[in-house]
Amino acid sequence: MFQSLSEKLESAFKNLKGEARINELNIANTVKDIRRALLDADVNFKIAKEFTEKVKKKAVGEKVINSISPGQLMTKIVQDELTLLMGGKEAEFNISGNPAVILIAGLQGSGKTTFTGKLANYLKTKKGKSPLVVAADIYRPAAIDQLTVLAEQIGVSIYSERENKDAVAIAQNAIKEAKATNKNVVIIDTAGRLAIDEAMMTEVANIKAAVNPAEILFVVDSMTGQDAVNTAKAFNDRLNFTGVVLTKLDGDTRGGAALSIKYTVDKPIKFVSSGEKMDTLDVFYPERMAQRILGMGDITSLVEKAQAQFNEAEAKKLEKKIRKNQFDFQDFMDQLQQIKKMGNLKDLMGMIPGVGKAVKDIDIKDDAFKGIEAMISSMTPFERANPDSLTQSRKVRIAKGSGKDIQEVNAFMKQFEQMKQMMKMMNNMPMGGRFPGMRR
Repeated sequence: MFQSLSEKLESAFKNLKGEARINELNIANTVKDIRRALLDADVNFKIAKEFTEKVKKKAVGEKVINSISPGQLMTKIVQDELTLLMGGKEAEFNISGNPAVILIAGLQGSGKTTFTGKLANYLKTKKGKSPLVVAADIYRPAAIDQLTVLAEQIGVSIYSERENKDAVAIAQNAIKEAKATNKNVVIIDTAGRLAIDEAMMTEVANIKAAVNPAEILFVVDSMTGQDAVNTAKAFNDRLNFTGVVLTKLDGDTRGGAALSIKYTVDKPIKFVSSGEKMDTLDVFYPERMAQRILGMGDITSLVEKAQAQFNEAEAKKLEKKIRKNQFDFQDFMDQLQQIKKMGNLKDLMGMIPGVGKAVKDIDIKDDAFKGIEAMISSMTPFERANPDSLTQSRKVRIAKGSGKDIQEVNAFMKQFEQMKQMMKMMNNMPMGGRFPGMRR
């Protein structure tokens, strides 16, 4: 995420290496490089210029205390300004009303329908709501089919009228259905086009007028950069939407949309989305995103993702097993499944300070654990619970069953034993490690 921008900003800060104080002379090249990095990320020139002028004004004359370097101080200043540029703080999401109506708008291909499914899943699993998703795209039958599949996948209700060509009536009928079936949130997926046209804008404006939504979310493909910002302005002029959703953040995202959109339309980014899985939706935190752009990682989000997956009672039970050196292959398999639920592996590693840069050129696939899972799945329940029982003949059978050779099985067994010992040592320390979700 924003890899190119991160690298160019890091390079800009190196101009201050060895300096004892920040002044107009030694900051000139740094500010110039920051501006160039923002422009390369497809940030509007006016925004980039104003941003760097604010950074320069804050930085000039700042005293550099002994414990930090000028580069570190500059990083902090840029972090603060990036945070403000993207909204400053988390934006509230309004789900008041009975039912609360949420209108989804955007161009075709921006990820509206997938986001509709993700938002329904988020409201169901994280907020305890009972959502109804509405297929109000009357032009693309495939959009109705896609939303139907997603609704079934996450276990929520869907409202559609395939023969009705009146999107406003469909939205109004869906709200009546929600009231009759005790659904407390209605999410309306509207039609999009490949480009802005009057018919589309009029239709979505008419839906807004008819249903009085609590939230109007503009969904934008973050890979389109400055074009996304221009589109957002056109939609906002007609809809006065309440918030922005950035999708496809796992792609080749330059950063222009994330850094420019709040400034341009003065509407907050409320959610960010990556991937196709229904649980890959996150609330947008400007400060955390600024940290990630500057290569600082995002430990807070990583811990929150872990806490959402790890049960405290199960974590305590697992800790006892580790202390007694009873951690087995089934425990390991269970932990792998929990980690996989947290999201894209490379994205997760990027949240760890310093690790994102180290793995930027490494292809880490979501099926990275596939070989290990195959080996464990080829074991009997007895073997999984008793790692010491694996004789040579058993290992040969496991190798054949998993499609691996015996050397790979032996290497995994060795790594597993080393991991067990390391985990035991950590838990025997006075301030030993704790599993996500556990309190000290």
